[in-house]
Amino acid sequence: MDNMNAVSGIAHAAGIIEDATPIAEVLANGLSLVLSVAGVFAMLSFCIAGVLYLMAGGEEGRMKQAKGTMTFSVIGVVVCICALVVVRTVAGMV
Repeated sequence: MDNMNAVSGIAHAAGIIEDATPIAEVLANGLSLVLSVAGVFAMLSFCIAGVLYLMAGGEEGRMKQAKGTMTFSVIGVVVCICALVVVRTVAGMV
């Protein structure tokens, strides 16, 4: 019986049970970080596409490439924002 109290006292003193962050919160925070970084890269890609469009100098092929890059960048930003909203909504429900 003393051995059980000693183990319980050690676990309580170390704060293992009470101070632990729930795994759902850790996963939600990690996913939010990943989606935020992806959003930053998508915005950076959009800015680069704008510069490419300005530097195309009227060449149809380069303008088409820049427009395609812009389109995919906007799609990337929208996907990241939607995913972030879904993750935060689900994390709020848990």
